[in-house]
Amino acid sequence: MRKLSVIIICLCLTLSAFAQNVTNVTARQAGNTVEVTYNLDKATTVSLLLSADGGQTYNLHPKSVTGDIGSVTAGNNKKAVWNLLADSTDWDIAQARFKVVAQKVAAQRTFTVSGVSFTMVRVDGGTFTMGCTSEQGSDCDSDESPAHQVTLSAYHIGQTEVTQGLWQAVMGTTVRQQRDKANGIWADSIRGEGDNYPMYYINLDECQDFVRKLNSLLSSQLGGAKFALPTEAQWEFAARGGNKSQHYKYAGSNYIDNVAWYFDNSGNATHPVAGKSPNELGLYDMSGNVYEWCQDWDNFYGSGALTNPTGAASGSYRVNRGGSWGSDAVNCRVSGRSSGATPSHRNYSLGLRLVLLQF
Repeated sequence: MRKLSVIIICLCLTLSAFAQNVTNVTARQAGNTVEVTYNLDKATTVSLLLSADGGQTYNLHPKSVTGDIGSVTAGNNKKAVWNLLADSTDWDIAQARFKVVAQKVAAQRTFTVSGVSFTMVRVDGGTFTMGCTSEQGSDCDSDESPAHQVTLSAYHIGQTEVTQGLWQAVMGTTVRQQRDKANGIWADSIRGEGDNYPMYYINLDECQDFVRKLNSLLSSQLGGAKFALPTEAQWEFAARGGNKSQHYKYAGSNYIDNVAWYFDNSGNATHPVAGKSPNELGLYDMSGNVYEWCQDWDNFYGSGALTNPTGAASGSYRVNRGGSWGSDAVNCRVSGRSSGATPSHRNYSLGLRLVLLQF
């Protein structure tokens, strides 16, 4: 414990705040941890960076920081707790430094895997009404009520659904190979094929494996962020246009043909992503083309306000959202829910979209 105290003193002496909207940065030892407090005058992304060379380079991201780190709202007395010994017990005391870094997050981030690029779009944190809102009219199903307030932290979400090209770059399988894993009525014909078509015939377990592999492949670029499947609340907030919402019935319009491939116009097949108009955030195909897996277990809504909800702790069916090429218009609405898929289910109209979360 004495050694840890010496390390912390050295770190505190060189503590710095980077960016004008971080002020009053302090640190103190609390047992085996360092507690860093600061004030933040603008909502932004906050990181704790480490240096092992006396502050010449700050290129280490601690794995054991909790509290006000990642997407942080404005305010005073923000606190991040760092378990220093969980990251390393072999520090050169004279060279160890750390600093608090606050920065604006890009509106878009583009990544490339094996020559395949994809773009993630920033969704600023905010509060919205989730469920059966007035613009949905009489089309709401019972599982969309009661409408309730949800507050979300900022995140990025895929500009498009995950394409067949990206899936193959990460997982090595094609839509035809995935179709061959399907059983019964779901082992149907191919409903659109090509690198820029949405991926489908994929079950939830495979989606989670895709996410893990993508995080591993891009770990050096993520800086503590991680890809995931969206929660149902994250999906709906983004589909509604986030804080830029114009309160449309579908994702980007009250006229479904403007924004979606669905039963009346799809020709019974998927279409290349981004072929229709985007919504207010610049997101494509959040209505129609293929349904999209969410991480939540299916459950009924409550009436209370929620912050960053993740759904029920367990269940039999997972939620998927957005409707597909085979859906009626009513199932492509931003508040519409589909919950008939077990985690092992795969079919010709169910794919995925990614979120990127900052920790």
